[in-house]
Amino acid sequence: MPLAAIVSLLSLGAAISWGAGDFSGGLASKKSNVYGVVLGAHTVGLVFTALVALLWGDPWPGTQAMLWGVAAGISGGVGLVSLYRSLAIGTMGINAPVASVVTGILPVAFTFLTLGLPGRLQLAGFVLALLAIWLIAMPSGELGRPKGIELALLAGVGFSGFLVCIKMAGSVAKFWPLVGARVGSLALMAIFIAITRADWKPQRGSWPALLSCGVFDSIGNFLFVYAATRGRLDVAAVLSSLYPASTLVLARVILKERITKLQAVGIALALGSVALIAV
Repeated sequence: MPLAAIVSLLSLGAAISWGAGDFSGGLASKKSNVYGVVLGAHTVGLVFTALVALLWGDPWPGTQAMLWGVAAGISGGVGLVSLYRSLAIGTMGINAPVASVVTGILPVAFTFLTLGLPGRLQLAGFVLALLAIWLIAMPSGELGRPKGIELALLAGVGFSGFLVCIKMAGSVAKFWPLVGARVGSLALMAIFIAITRADWKPQRGSWPALLSCGVFDSIGNFLFVYAATRGRLDVAAVLSSLYPASTLVLARVILKERITKLQAVGIALALGSVALIAV
């Protein structure tokens, strides 16, 4: 199988897994404090990732790679807190695509600066993405301005930082930098909880969603790292940014969420823009 096809499949697998994890995290955030949700999910992810690294025999990557992993975890932690809060107070089918567009655009821009300018279709994707965000965020109908849209944008910035930092960790090891990322995100959550004195303990009914979130998020990370270290960061980042598609499907099927026609067009354009940028 061609390398490009392998990278694409790995990236799309990451998108599916991340989308399922985000849906689970959003459900848990409706019942528990978002800091507690991220703390619980990332604790599960830390244990799961460390076990995989040990059982896989992953080589130790060195201090620099681990520091990049920690930086990725801090950035990703900010993104997750923002996204889960956004999904908890707003509409999953709207806020998740907005976060995905920002997640995809920034790593692509980073790659363009280091490897060259994009083609015409990719430039069209940027324009389409901006139009999509405007349509999704504009007030319309009885739903009004989507709640949590600013948090969704911040989530995208945090996630894009995670993708870039994990790429910078190198390809010597696949899993240990992700262990470092989980350590960084857990430390960040501990600081947030100490400052806000929030009730971080998850409610009993949220634990199934927490466990699911931690496992799916970790699997998505594994797949993305393999994709990003085998091919270009921009392709891996943009294709994996399709994760709202699975979040949206789960939200519509399970939660019966409603969106306006104009916002539905925006969501379609958001996902279409990601596909254009990946060409």
